[in-house]
Amino acid sequence: MLKKSFVAIPILVIASLALFFHLDIHIIDALNLKTVPAYDIHIPILRIIFEPILGLLLYLNRAIYPLQELPITLLWILVFYISLGLFKIFKIAAVPYRRQTTLRFFGNIPLLIGICFSVFIVILFVRLPNNTIVNNTSNEILVTSHAHTEYSHDGLISQEKMWAWHKRNGFDALFITDHANHKKTLDFSTQQRNNQFPIAPLIMVGQEHSGSNHMSLLGLNGKFETKDKPDSLIVNLVHKHGGAVIVNHWFDGKGKDKEFYKDLGVDGFEIENVGKELYYDRTIFKDLNKFCEDNKLLMLGGLDFHGYGRACGIWNAFQIPNWHQMDPDKKENSILEIIRNRDQSRVKVLMYQDRPFYSGKNLLFQPFITVVNYFRTLNFWQVLSWALWLILFQLLWNYRREHFIPMHKRMALAGMLSSLFLIVLGLYYMVRANAVKGYSKVFAEYSSLLLIIGSIFMVYSLGTIYFRFFKKMKKIN
Repeated sequence: MLKKSFVAIPILVIASLALFFHLDIHIIDALNLKTVPAYDIHIPILRIIFEPILGLLLYLNRAIYPLQELPITLLWILVFYISLGLFKIFKIAAVPYRRQTTLRFFGNIPLLIGICFSVFIVILFVRLPNNTIVNNTSNEILVTSHAHTEYSHDGLISQEKMWAWHKRNGFDALFITDHANHKKTLDFSTQQRNNQFPIAPLIMVGQEHSGSNHMSLLGLNGKFETKDKPDSLIVNLVHKHGGAVIVNHWFDGKGKDKEFYKDLGVDGFEIENVGKELYYDRTIFKDLNKFCEDNKLLMLGGLDFHGYGRACGIWNAFQIPNWHQMDPDKKENSILEIIRNRDQSRVKVLMYQDRPFYSGKNLLFQPFITVVNYFRTLNFWQVLSWALWLILFQLLWNYRREHFIPMHKRMALAGMLSSLFLIVLGLYYMVRANAVKGYSKVFAEYSSLLLIIGSIFMVYSLGTIYFRFFKKMKKIN
C-alpha cells in the first residue's frame, strides 16, 4: 500500500491539463500559418515509455529561445533548491547537526549546477527520440535544402549519420550543403547511386557559399570551384551547370539588400530557418514574402542542421507525382526543375508547432508556462506513462530509508556520472576532430570545453564522494 501519498494531485493536474486544456501539435504552412491536415505527428514508443524523463527535455529542446530559456530554467531550479534547503536548515534545532546539514547543502550547489549543465548538453547535442512527421499525401515529398556534416567547419555529424537522421525524420531527399566544400558530398552521393547504401532518402550535392550573404548552391556536379569567386560569377556557374541558388537566412541582416540578390539571378530565399522559425521580426517576414511573390522568387525553409541543436522542425514539401517510380537522376532533376522554375504552387514550407507564440522580451517566468504547455500537449498514453512513473517514484520514496543511500550521497554519485558523461563526450569529439582535421573546427572547440569542465567537475565530485562515503563524520551529541 502507498503511505503518505503525494502523487495523486500531480497525476490529477497533469490529466486535467491534457484533457480539458489540450494543446494540439500541428504541422503548419509557414507562409500562411494554417494547419496542413495531410501531415500528422508520430510519437515514438520509446519516448512514451520514458515520457517523464524524455518528454520535458524534448519539449525544452524546441523552446522558441532555447539559449536564453535553458539557463533561466537552471536559475529557477537553483532558486527552488536554495529556498528549500535554507528552509530545512532553519528548522533544525541542534546546532552541530545544522552545521553538518549546511555544509552538505552548500556542497550540493556545484553538483546541481554540474548536473543541470550536463542535462543542457544532452538537450543540445544528443539526438533523443523526438516526435516525427507523418506524410499522408500521395504526391508530395519532403526535402532539405540546407544541412551540414562534419566536412563543414561548423558541423558535428558524419555523412552516414546525417543520412540516417533525415530518414528517421521523414525526408525523401536532402541536399548536403557543407561550407566551401562539395566534393565530399559528391563522393557520398556517388556511393549511394552505386547501391552501396539505400537510395532513400536521396543524397543530393550542394554547398553553402559564404559571400556577401550565405547562399545554398544546389545540384552541383563537381565541374567547377567556388573559392575566391564573386557572387555574380558563382550564381552564373551554378545555373550554367543546371543547379539553383537559394539565399540563406537573409533576415539575419548580415547581407546586402534583397534587390541585390534578385539582380544576381538567385532562385529564391529562405523564408524560415530552424534557428529562427516564426520568431524573427514579422514585418521583415511579410516584406520578404511580398518581395518574393512580386519577383517570382521561390521561398523555402532552411533546416540548417549541423548535427546538434533543436529537433527537426522544418520540411519543404515538393509536389512531385510518381516520385517513387523515378530513378535517382530523374528525382533530383524534378526537384531542381521546381526550384529553377520558382514554382511556389508546388512547394510548401512545413513547420512543427507545439506551443503558442511568445516574444523574447520577458522570459523570466517562461519556464513555468513552458511546463504547463508541455502537459497540455500530452495524449492518453503519455499521461499514463507519467502516472505510472509517479507511482513508482512514490513507492521508492516511501521505502528509500530502508533500501537506498541518503540523498547527499546520491547527489555526489549523480555528479560523478554527469562529469563522466561530459568527459566521454569530450573524448569522442577529440577523436572525431582528428578524423576530420582540416574540415570541422567545432569538434576541437567543444572537445576542449567539455574536457575542461568535465575534469573540474569530476575532481569536485570525487572529492565530495570521498567526504560523504569514506571519511568518518564526528558523532553529534
